[in-house]
Amino acid sequence: MSDGVISQDEIDALLSGVPVDGLNASGQVSGAPSANIDAATLTKFAGELKDPLVENLKQMTGVEVSAGEPAVEAATRDQFLAKLPEMVIATTADFSNGLKGDHLYVISTECAQKLVSLVNKEENAALDDMAMSVINETLSTHTNDEITALDKTGKLAGLACNPAESISVPKAMVRIPQNTFALFTFPLTIDGQAYTLWEAIGGDPAQSIAVALGGGAAAAPAGGSLNAADMASLGGMAGAPMGGMGAAPMGGMPTGGGMPMGGMPMGGMGGMPMGGAMGGMPMGGMGAMMGQTPNVQSLQYPNLMGGASPTDQGNIGLLMDVFMEMTVELGRTKKPIKEILGFGEGTIIELDKLAGEPVDILVNHKPIAKGEVVVIDENFGVRITEILSPQERVSELR
Repeated sequence: MSDGVISQDEIDALLSGVPVDGLNASGQVSGAPSANIDAATLTKFAGELKDPLVENLKQMTGVEVSAGEPAVEAATRDQFLAKLPEMVIATTADFSNGLKGDHLYVISTECAQKLVSLVNKEENAALDDMAMSVINETLSTHTNDEITALDKTGKLAGLACNPAESISVPKAMVRIPQNTFALFTFPLTIDGQAYTLWEAIGGDPAQSIAVALGGGAAAAPAGGSLNAADMASLGGMAGAPMGGMGAAPMGGMPTGGGMPMGGMPMGGMGGMPMGGAMGGMPMGGMGAMMGQTPNVQSLQYPNLMGGASPTDQGNIGLLMDVFMEMTVELGRTKKPIKEILGFGEGTIIELDKLAGEPVDILVNHKPIAKGEVVVIDENFGVRITEILSPQERVSELR
């Protein structure tokens, strides 16, 4: 950014949620290590998902569907954007349990319109909220197939993703994973027309998936840090005799063209005593740095679950008059679109709550307590029976 003018790369980054101060000249985030992604193992995994994906699309659309061999590659944001049309449907289904990280699907608007038109049995279906629900349902089924396959490995038990959320946006506004990520490409033919389904998985979860599948190369040391073997090597170098430099004995003539140690007075360098400081660093400190293993201690982090400080408690008074939305949730359920379209007056929808089970009390859609439903005069009410602890509230948010 210069002279107050924002470049197109920076605008694209802002729209996709990438911090501007982390961009380099190519629009990529600088200073972050690239993930070591085992594309071969993930490509084999994608091949196993091809048939379930085709079968899922056949059932949803009722037409002939086929798929080419999928491919997986390590990609960056710029490389992914170069493959996409200007307008796309982006569906986020981030990992919520078992793994943490980005999980994204992208299809063209033409592919989305084709799918929605076939599912809803209408020509040129509009890409409205109902259409996004169709896309969510379709891709959620594919996600469930992936999770089922990974559960069988026994190494990613309890894996789950957030509910799929689809939006129609310009490609520059898609929230693409940062740094290097795994890009799955599924070539599809739906009712005789060719389309592509892209799936992007963040670098860390992608590598964890590869390891669970029996692959995954070892990650490279980050930032040039030294491991235990490196430190031992340094310690050995520090303990080597000075004659090893130039292969010359003390006071002799070096065989490798080095400087004879006898030419330097042992009393010091240029009148400086050996026990003195060299450039502000004591010679003893240099010896300790080269010949001794540093004392490494783990960093102790403060407890973040403690109560509010007196300052925080005083500041909360400024918010006492702010109104917040409070809701009581009787329960939830999931239904396929074909059942939802068949709803009518008198339809009974079974929820996931048992009769008599406490209902959830939410503030701004965040659970804070549980309670029981009561009747006050002619109005419904809820009696609080349990306040969720901070740990329970955090787990509910996940």
